[in-house]
Amino acid sequence: KVMFIHDWGCSEVEQWLISEGFEKYSDLICNEHEVDGEVLLSLNENDLRKPPLQLTKLSDIKKLWRSLKLLQQKSKIECSALKGAFYSLPFTGPATHKNGMYNNSNNNHGKTIDYDSDNLMLDSDMEEPIILRNKGVNFLPELNKLFVSFMYATFVSWVTAYMMVLVHERVPDKQKYPPLPDIFLDNVPLIPYAFQLAEFCGLFLATMWLLILIFHKHRWRYCIYIFSNINLMISPRLISVDNISKVQASMYNSSWERLVRATEIMVGCGMTLTGVHTCGDYMFSGHTAYLTLFNHLITEYTPTKFYRLHTLSWVLNLFGIFFVLAAHEHYSIDVVIAFYITSRIFLYYHMLANTRCYWHSKRVKIWFPLLSYFECNVPGKVPNEYEWPIQLKNLRKRFTL
Repeated sequence: KVMFIHDWGCSEVEQWLISEGFEKYSDLICNEHEVDGEVLLSLNENDLRKPPLQLTKLSDIKKLWRSLKLLQQKSKIECSALKGAFYSLPFTGPATHKNGMYNNSNNNHGKTIDYDSDNLMLDSDMEEPIILRNKGVNFLPELNKLFVSFMYATFVSWVTAYMMVLVHERVPDKQKYPPLPDIFLDNVPLIPYAFQLAEFCGLFLATMWLLILIFHKHRWRYCIYIFSNINLMISPRLISVDNISKVQASMYNSSWERLVRATEIMVGCGMTLTGVHTCGDYMFSGHTAYLTLFNHLITEYTPTKFYRLHTLSWVLNLFGIFFVLAAHEHYSIDVVIAFYITSRIFLYYHMLANTRCYWHSKRVKIWFPLLSYFECNVPGKVPNEYEWPIQLKNLRKRFTL
């Protein structure tokens, strides 16, 4: 049974004192003065120094006060959870804080629970971080939001493809407007197959992401984060390739042909491996954007201890960017802008989504309505937990019904 700190009785307070190493004061505090959880949370350092407690040993006063501050901070988090805030920390009994870990003997049978840096939260009133664990929080799938985010991503992708079709008709003549000078392209020889290698890097990252998505416990909410990180690619620019004769403006006779071509680009994901060849989407590298997006998705939704996977993801991201440039498919500024915008949008979105203090601001709801809609019922940062997508017990329940 979950018991919050302010609901403790004298026996729970006594257990907490013993677990913190203050067994000699348990009789004074619990039996003589009948201090329960509510009274314990109201104590301060002066209460420990002055009568009626009047502790005499300075080291015990400081250590007990430090433990009380940590306990009070935990209680604040619990109260926020009861009020429907984003972080909760259900507490089943006294816990010991040793070397950055909490040991909860009541519900873990004396085993030490290890927490990583993904679950840290800093508070301005505390000298040390409080460690959170969202495993006890119920994350609802919210399939309606998944559908909205999927439709939004599909619509934006199609509009982007349609804009590329329109821009393709305005590609300037290479004879009249030669390529602009670029320090990287001028010094790196053309590698004809490099663009395909960049797309292979993207496909490998996408495969890694799909595997993480399949085995992630909160896969439905994970999808909402993915579809809400959509980047638009606009603005035509002069052709950066000087030796590809196929790059020329394409004229379409009707709006229907443009719609069909836009659908082909969207279905083919804009990749040359699927037979899609477009021009005019300069000033922003779409391949760099999706390489960077997949990289950030992999590193964000896997634990920090998967550092080998994170290293591989970053290597593929950077090599993919290099191959885009080596193929002379984009100017250097295209790649830099795409990497910067994609990474900033991803990090800003998750920073706002995981920082609960911003949700009290109306400005966030005005300027980021989709963010406010997608994250309004999320009870905290999505923990990186994994499970088999198809479980035998769930199949048995369905067959028995």
